[in-house]
Parts: sequence; structure tokens; C-alpha cells
Amino acid sequence: MPFDPAFTTSYFVAFIMGLVSSLHCIGMCGSIIGTLTLSLSPEIRNKKSLLLPFVFNYNLGRITSYTIAGALAGIVQSLALMHLSEIHGHRLLQILSAVIMSCAGLYIAGWFPRFAYIEKIGVHFWKKIEPFGRRLIPVKNRTHAYLFGMVWGWLPCGLVYAALALAATAGNIADSALTMLAFGLGTLPAVMGVGIMTGILTRLSRMQRFKQAIGLFMILLALLAALPWLNPMAFITHSANH
Repeated sequence: MPFDPAFTTSYFVAFIMGLVSSLHCIGMCGSIIGTLTLSLSPEIRNKKSLLLPFVFNYNLGRITSYTIAGALAGIVQSLALMHLSEIHGHRLLQILSAVIMSCAGLYIAGWFPRFAYIEKIGVHFWKKIEPFGRRLIPVKNRTHAYLFGMVWGWLPCGLVYAALALAATAGNIADSALTMLAFGLGTLPAVMGVGIMTGILTRLSRMQRFKQAIGLFMILLALLAALPWLNPMAFITHSANH
């Protein structure tokens, strides 16, 4: 029963990866949302029923950018596989993805701080688009909130790059985009929870043992990426010859 080479890891794994990594990054994301919230008028800022749609639009824009980045990763994957056989090319991408995810797990756990240097990959591009985000502050309406979120989605982040490495193994452009969409949705609960459960989330994000548990879990996800036949969510195909 060979596994489908176009399916290396499930959207479920990408979602869980987003969920656990967002708890680690809640400090940075929380400060961004805090800054944007303070730029709103007091009438909106002091009433959660009005504030929540703005926070949601920030995150919707961010997840939109993640999905676009996933599609770009799918294009890169397609170009890379043009020079390799499909099976061997996917295995190479699976292993590379697993290595990057494992490094991200070690980084979250506090055992590999140098992984943060990977963020330099996107610094040049970020410097080009960051001024567009600044022009949207103060945020005046939900459309501005969404557009700022799209800019925010390109903020250099090693854990997002790890998710992109995962997306690059998805098999095609559409699945790569959907993998990053799943990752983005995984980050949504923690980031949306800022301001509602700030104290609890902040305490969790500062607990070293909690970070280590998340890091080890990320490494487990990396194993599922490298060995997709161990993934209980993987699609198993039966050979027509059996």
C-alpha cells in the first residue's frame, strides 16, 4: 500500500503547527495588535463588539498573505521538481521540510536560538513593503485593518518559513496554498485571544517547560513530514496491481 507521493502531510498537521507556534510568538503578535488597537479611536477601542471585527480583519489579512506565500511555495516546488523525478523530488522536499521544522522546534524550546537567523531571508522584502503598512496607521476602517494585516503577514518569521517549507511538500500549488491557509487558521485562536485571555496566554508563552513541550511536539510533526506513512491523516492508496 504505497502512500500518495502528492500528499506528504495533512492540513491538520499544518493547523496544529500554527496553533503551537502562535503560542510561542504571542509576545510579538500581541504587541503588534496592541499597537494597532491603540491607533483606533477610543469609541472603538473601548467596546469589544466594535473592536473584535478590526482584530479579525487584521488577522484575515495576515492569513491571506500566508495563503499567497503558500501558493508561491507551490510554484517554487513545481519548478524544482522539473529537474527531478516526482517521487525522488518529493522525498527530497520532505526531508528538507523535516529538517527546517525540527530546527524550528529546537528554536521554540530554546535549544537553537541561531535558527532566528533564517528570518534574514525575508528582511529585504520586508523593508520594501513595511512603509505601506505604516501609511495605514492610524487604522480608520476595517478595510485598512485588512490591508495592514496583509502587510503584517510578510513580517520575517522563522516559524512561518518553517510552515512554508512544509507547504512546499504539498504536491501542487493549490495544496501548498491550502496548507498555509490551515497554518494561518491555526494561529488565529491565540492571536485573536490577545486582549481577551492576555494574562493566561502570556504566562504560558513564558513558561520554559511549556516552550520545550511545544518544541518537542514540533519535532514530532517534522517526523510526520519526513515519514508521511506514519501520519494517521495521510491518504493511503492501493496499487491497481494488487
